[in-house]
Amino acid sequence: MADARTMNDRQSPGAAEVVTRFAPSPTGYLHLGHAYSALLNVTQARASGGRFLLRIEDIDRTRCRPEYEAALLDDLAWLGIRWDGEPLRQSDRLAVYEAHLNDLRERGLVYRCFRSRADIAAAMRAPHASDGNGGNGAFVGGPLPAAEEEAHRAAGLPYAWRLSMERAAAALGPAFDALTVVEECGGERDTRPARPERFGDVVLGRKDSGTSYHLASVLDDAAQGVTHVTRGLDLREAAGLHALLYALFGLSPPVYHHHVLITDDTGRRLAKRNRAATLRAMREAGMTADDVRATLRMRMG
Repeated sequence: MADARTMNDRQSPGAAEVVTRFAPSPTGYLHLGHAYSALLNVTQARASGGRFLLRIEDIDRTRCRPEYEAALLDDLAWLGIRWDGEPLRQSDRLAVYEAHLNDLRERGLVYRCFRSRADIAAAMRAPHASDGNGGNGAFVGGPLPAAEEEAHRAAGLPYAWRLSMERAAAALGPAFDALTVVEECGGERDTRPARPERFGDVVLGRKDSGTSYHLASVLDDAAQGVTHVTRGLDLREAAGLHALLYALFGLSPPVYHHHVLITDDTGRRLAKRNRAATLRAMREAGMTADDVRATLRMRMG
């Protein structure tokens, strides 16, 4: 576990240097929302004389494409955004994620889950029995009986690794209920309870990628020495779960800022499938990087 822990110790949130990052997934072209987040991060780093890092979150093997990675690098350069050092690619760190997942396995904090997403969705639709999800969509099914699990493994059935929230709470003791998230906005800091139990038994190791967004994001931010995570408001609640993962690995969490989401003219959140809002389409329409920045200023008031 020295990879994450050692790097993080050198750049804790209390350190003088601010380190931010932008972490897109190459599953499509960047849009205005990505531009807004990237510009916020690079501005925050440069204003404090800190570092701005780039991470390519390419663990989704079915959707990530080399052409999208090349396009996002090109779009960022077109916007005038420069990052420090070489980009970190998650596909180069699968062994790191596996090592930390093994650590959790050895500590008895994760278990095999053979249920598919369709199985869980069907259980949640059942009108009588418990949905196995704590009533709020948070899965709390727990491991199968040993004999049944062994039969599933012998049959070669696929499975995911889920974090046992009950065992994680027991492992941390009173520190579990004391977990907090530190958020910063406009120079003001606020501390709120993390309450990771709301998430139930989350998946940390997926069948298709070997890891999950939650596990990889926490370990990568720690390894890169990120002190300030600035990302979309849609990920604000995830910070509570990430606070738990930081604690389980003995790492210091960053300070968070969750910005508002850029929407289209109908008020819907921008998505990569909305081609009209992509930076690539704007460039092809003759817009300049200054035009994009002006558009963001206008939309954000």
